Amino acid sequence: MSSRDLDSYGHGSHPAQLADVLERVLDKGIVIAGDIQINLLDIELLTVKIRLLIASADKAREMGIDWWQSDPFLSGSNGHGQLEDRLRKLEEKAGLPTTSEEE
Repeated sequence: MSSRDLDSYGHGSHPAQLADVLERVLDKGIVIAGDIQINLLDIELLTVKIRLLIASADKAREMGIDWWQSDPFLSGSNGHGQLEDRLRKLEEKAGLPTTSEEE
């Protein structure tokens, strides 16, 4: 979406409201890209590449972006039970009192 699209969107009979613009951005998606470089005497010290996609979750799924569904921390299945099992087995092998015995 270009700034011209936003300008023409708001010049109808009613000016564009923030909610209308936000709905349009989330529906279509917007990409912001930029690079930041820090050089000292022509020696590159730091390069930061920024790629930002703003879209609704549905639009992101349409584009094939769904990393949050498989992220254990975000999906709710953070592996806490598996981690507890591993910890209990290690404690048993080491001859230490297990976590369940302490409670």
